[in-house]
Amino acid sequence: MSWKANLSRHLKILRFFGCPESPSSRGVMTWYTEQLPVLEYLNPNMELFMRTTYNGMPAVTTELDWTTQHVLKYMLQTGRFRDPNGTISEAREEAAKAYLAIDWNEVVIQRFKSPGFDPEKPYLDVDYPEWKDDPKIQKDLATYFAMKNSMEEQVSVFESGPNGEWHRAERAITMCQRVDLWCAGPKEVERAVVHLYKLGRSLNSLDADLPPFILDFHPGQDDMLP
Repeated sequence: MSWKANLSRHLKILRFFGCPESPSSRGVMTWYTEQLPVLEYLNPNMELFMRTTYNGMPAVTTELDWTTQHVLKYMLQTGRFRDPNGTISEAREEAAKAYLAIDWNEVVIQRFKSPGFDPEKPYLDVDYPEWKDDPKIQKDLATYFAMKNSMEEQVSVFESGPNGEWHRAERAITMCQRVDLWCAGPKEVERAVVHLYKLGRSLNSLDADLPPFILDFHPGQDDMLP
């Protein structure tokens, strides 16, 4: 029950797919019908959808906040940095490992080394076009600019693989937010939802939508009132 109450804290949406007439979708349809009232009660602001179509593939999907780091780790673990001849690309692997080793806290510190100035401020070149010629800013942010140039070079290297290597890896890891449920029973469907919930707990960072003040007041039991 605890994971059901916390579902909306880690997942934005759950989409179920199935065919109302196919035996292969019976588990999905049964679980969704039985559990929907409980899930809606415990997660009133969460989007829960069932999409049906004739002979549709039963499945459940959600939305997960994958990052560049997740894609790089996936490609390194599965050996997807390949040259056209099929061998592992050491250059792209080294660029990926260097990117994963970046100290992002230090990047933030160096970004604001020049008091009152942010080099990533929107429309900076319009509001302050001569900032690149300011010697104090260039001195204060020399380390940041070096780190940023290094990061951009690393990104250009590990995204330069042949045959759309990088984009294919992005699409492949995105498929991890879908679980196919062909002929699955209600227990298997629940395990799939719990699996997506655990992924959301480690990947998503959703802010709780709490009201700024109490909307409803419910008094206690009659025998507790004066």
